[in-house]
Amino acid sequence: MNNTVKISQVIQPYNKNLKIEGDKSLSIRWALLASQALGKSKSFNLLKSEDVMSTLKCLKQLGVKVNFNKNFCEIISKGLNGFKYKKKIILDAGNSGTLGRLLMGLLIHAKNKIKIKGDQSLSKRDFLRVTKPLEKFGAIFKTNSGKLPIIINGTKNPKPIYFYENRGSAQCKSSIMLAALNTRGITKIKAKKSRDHTELLFKHLNLPIKIIKKKKFDLIHVKGVKKIKTLNYKIPSDISSSAFFIILTALSKNSQIQIRNVNINPTRTGVLKILKMMGVKVKIKNKKIYKGEEIADLFVKSTTKLKAIKCPTKLNSEAIDEFLLIFLVAAKAKGISYFNKLSELNQKESPRLFWGSKILNKMGIKNIVTKDSIKIYGNPNLKIEKKIVIRNFLKDHRIFMSSVVAALTFGGHWEIFDKTSVDTSFPSFLNKIRELGAEIR
Repeated sequence: MNNTVKISQVIQPYNKNLKIEGDKSLSIRWALLASQALGKSKSFNLLKSEDVMSTLKCLKQLGVKVNFNKNFCEIISKGLNGFKYKKKIILDAGNSGTLGRLLMGLLIHAKNKIKIKGDQSLSKRDFLRVTKPLEKFGAIFKTNSGKLPIIINGTKNPKPIYFYENRGSAQCKSSIMLAALNTRGITKIKAKKSRDHTELLFKHLNLPIKIIKKKKFDLIHVKGVKKIKTLNYKIPSDISSSAFFIILTALSKNSQIQIRNVNINPTRTGVLKILKMMGVKVKIKNKKIYKGEEIADLFVKSTTKLKAIKCPTKLNSEAIDEFLLIFLVAAKAKGISYFNKLSELNQKESPRLFWGSKILNKMGIKNIVTKDSIKIYGNPNLKIEKKIVIRNFLKDHRIFMSSVVAALTFGGHWEIFDKTSVDTSFPSFLNKIRELGAEIR
């Protein structure tokens, strides 16, 4: 099967309503928490991506009953520590760092050794950020120099801990919070600001959590419990997936788009704040609160005059998954844009900061990259006519999708490999792009 797409024509003007699949972070967190609830939990609009399917497969191996049909997903669990599984079990997290790291937090009470592995990309990522704090609970980890595969040997009596999470990693913070539910006592976390989906779900479930918000960090106290109630959830649309269409529209001519019921959690809207600073026209309408999360409709129009910026580093964690797209906006902005303290980008599925620079170089956009920063010299009049080939990026879904957006807005003759990479997070991406009228071969 041909695993490439070829794009040789910019997208024509459009005015469309688009429905985006469920939020990946919430889909995985719902499944993991439902696996600890006593009874039947049901979700609607669950993202049907490889990362979420990997989550459900791992839960099945751990003895959790999962029913999946066209309209909803149902999880039937025996409650906290209700996992039942065979000895020498091997769980495959695939490409999902969220699954791999959060699942470890649920397994600190594991009675038998469990091995967790991942694909080529995930096996290159750092897991010490979760194994070190989880060891404080009493679990034992045998790692491959801090990377997957990892063997977990749980403890009978997990003890509450204190941990300072200074990376701004929501995955690390969430893993500790899930582990804390298994203890007799209160776990205290001092956490650098990051996504708070897990905290909001804990609050909605009335789990014993206390949060004290400071300027640069949060103090989070989680008390161990004996029971978690079931969770029925209609998962809102993913803002990270929506961002591809927001920026496609902003960079296209005479186009507009409406995306309904998008999760605009304040810890995820850095991309909207940055785009506003750069002059992109995004309107947020019909705001509401659903199970603690902010939901709204987004309206976007083409933008002809884009401004270069020095991006505030305080927005980095809120937009960490969207910077490849933001770099494309900077490429078309008038002036020099500067982005700093982005080393975390290189801890993703691929070294994204360096790949962002590489794609800009291929496009003919001057940029200067270091290990944690990039300076982009925008060219509002750029029109690409040459051939550009994108390949060998460890099947990073965001590199593939960002390259498609670049091809459809800047022109040129693009050949982009590994189209199956989108299956990890956004399987319908190319179909959505074609809905807007794009010509993709």
